Amino acid sequence: MSVADLSAVELRERLVSRQISAREVTEAHLARIDAVDGAVNAVVTRTPELAMEQARRLDDELARTGAPVGPLHGLPVVHKDLVLTAGVRTTFGSPVFAQFVPDHDDMIVTRMRAAGSVMLGKSNTPEFGAGSHTFNPVFGVTRNPWDPGRSCGGSSGGAAVAVSCGMAALADGSDLGGSLRNPTAFCGVVGLRPSVGRVPDSGPMATRSRLPVLGPIARTVADAALLLGAIAGPHALAPNALADPGASLLPPLAPLDRPLRVAVSADLGDLPLHPHVRAAFDRLVGFLDGLGWEVEQAAPDLRGADGAFETIRSWYTATRHGQLRPDQQRLVKRTVRDEAARGEALSAVELGEAFRTETRLVQGAARFFGRHDLFVCPATQVPAFPVDDEWVTEIDGRTMGSYIEWMRICSRLTVLGVPSLSLPIGFTPDGLPVGVQLVAAHGADRLVLRAGAQLEAALGLSLRPPLERLAAQPGPAR
Repeated sequence: MSVADLSAVELRERLVSRQISAREVTEAHLARIDAVDGAVNAVVTRTPELAMEQARRLDDELARTGAPVGPLHGLPVVHKDLVLTAGVRTTFGSPVFAQFVPDHDDMIVTRMRAAGSVMLGKSNTPEFGAGSHTFNPVFGVTRNPWDPGRSCGGSSGGAAVAVSCGMAALADGSDLGGSLRNPTAFCGVVGLRPSVGRVPDSGPMATRSRLPVLGPIARTVADAALLLGAIAGPHALAPNALADPGASLLPPLAPLDRPLRVAVSADLGDLPLHPHVRAAFDRLVGFLDGLGWEVEQAAPDLRGADGAFETIRSWYTATRHGQLRPDQQRLVKRTVRDEAARGEALSAVELGEAFRTETRLVQGAARFFGRHDLFVCPATQVPAFPVDDEWVTEIDGRTMGSYIEWMRICSRLTVLGVPSLSLPIGFTPDGLPVGVQLVAAHGADRLVLRAGAQLEAALGLSLRPPLERLAAQPGPAR
């Protein structure tokens, strides 16, 4: 087994005990990128010289003090190409910013670096993160490591692929309507959409929009907790951030001390599901009974969630799109332009009604999670779809009306503002990963992680994609 195949928690233990150096770990991950990324196109801007210099400094600091720099000491990471990285190209997957080099880091990058991470480069994303299929005119398409003829999902698709393939130990991602949960389910890794406010947002919309959040992507639940602990916690520039310190979320994750009261729903009442997803979920429900959890069929009240989500998302898109000059707006893909136009056409009353519905749903979720510890449903409505399709247009005989409608099993839960862990639970008959969402009350991120760790251990899945086959496929040099 290569060093690049170890979990982040195990890697950190070896690094801190000086069984292995940060330079050796970085070299192993850079070699994995060279070997397999040509087949999947996940790490689209690479920073090997910077990574080796960061690793050298970490080794020197550990030798000098005997103490690790932080919880991510020496761990190689990639940053999504939507977050700003000082001195390193950040394109947002758009020709508008194809050569843009920021002069400062976003908060999540600053926190990860302060925790001791080593940046290998940037992970691919759809243009401006719009849509759950990772392709753009700057870098092209990112492919699923389990089957390169399939989508890796998105918008954190490059991040999920990089972690799945062992090209990075950890990766940051972001989620508005499913962008952490969808690609991790497609790629057989773990992704957490944290509670709103868990990871601070100091951006220009921080005090208004509750839909977009930042979170971790990892190969195990404990690894996800490790990264979450490094990036979570309050910040003076993020007034809506939760007050709990990030250190309270770090592993080890204590075993659950009682059976959980679990509500389950395959389709949230009315959503179409691919038969392979439904079959995998039905098998899981039977498995949950064996864990001793108290399982019943139930779901939060999600009436009106689709309209509220799509209205607020259009407003959010229009606000961001409006910052571009008209000549830049014309370069953006049509789905984004169309959604921005819908947002611009909204009235104040329509937007206010969407926020009113959001409030009702959030309050209803609080009552629901007063009766249930956990809610479990699929992470996607379909397995990974053909890579040449722009989006899913039909599910089990029902036509999808837009490029985001097929993601409603995620976007409905986004509106609630609660933590949702995407966890692999098995495979389709043709070998594609299937995932579920473990969802809990707002602020109960650690409970979701503890439950996920118990389920992960009980399932005992082997989730290594066919790297040897990927390495044999030629790809473009970078």
